[in-house]
Amino acid sequence: MQQPPTTYCELMPTSTNKARNTMARMQGNSVFRRLARGGYAVNGLLHILIGVIALGIAFGSGGQADQGGALSQLRSSPGGGALLWTVATGLSALGLFQMILVAQVPGNKKESWGERAKEGGKGIAYLAVAWTAASSANGSSADSSTQTQSFSAHMLATPGGVFLLVLVGLAVLAVGIHFVVKGVKQSFLSDISMPSGAAGRATVSMGTVGYIAKGVALAVVGVLFAVAALTLDASEATGLDGALKTLAGLPLGEAILTAVALGLIAYGTYCFVRARYARLGGR
Repeated sequence: MQQPPTTYCELMPTSTNKARNTMARMQGNSVFRRLARGGYAVNGLLHILIGVIALGIAFGSGGQADQGGALSQLRSSPGGGALLWTVATGLSALGLFQMILVAQVPGNKKESWGERAKEGGKGIAYLAVAWTAASSANGSSADSSTQTQSFSAHMLATPGGVFLLVLVGLAVLAVGIHFVVKGVKQSFLSDISMPSGAAGRATVSMGTVGYIAKGVALAVVGVLFAVAALTLDASEATGLDGALKTLAGLPLGEAILTAVALGLIAYGTYCFVRARYARLGGR
């Protein structure tokens, strides 16, 4: 029996297929993949700088212990502009890579949407820091605490803003708990192709300590958002810098902040290992 003629529409790929093919080509591009790996490395550099600043705060010196403070340190160093553009480029590539992974999560089940939300959240976070780094390279202020307080004030001034800010706080708290659990269970090992021997053991130690420390810091950030909402005081929401300084004000605060600071340095070091051994999109 003669087959019906193929229609023009059948010959033309759908826009969805075109988009998927484009994303697949991007994901497989060796240059793009190297840049994405570089994103893990520059993210590690920022966390090491934040940890060093926090360590200084624990022993009485000043500083802004967050991404803004780390970017400011880079900008004031020799070749700071080039370093900031390197950070922006690496994190932009990594953020875009994460967004591609979102589109590739199969299925429409609840678990699939959860996976999309997780990968998408990572991508947005990387892209946001990349934007801040690029702005800092162009001379803009990188005061993360002020930006966080401004965001909180804007939320509190909108109808239903208190409820929304509490939700933001709970979401950040949940992310912090996720990091702690990931460190305790060492489930971060599935993100990398583990090196062998002493390097592998060191990677496990750095990742475990690093994820727990970052989780604790993020959990405090979330609590401060909730406090800002419940007290109607935007100044309570001071971001990571404020969270770390809050830890310093606790009983045995110097020891607690020192432990978290060293943990952030460990996390940053782990990110350098991840830059080399990360599993990118199953490749």
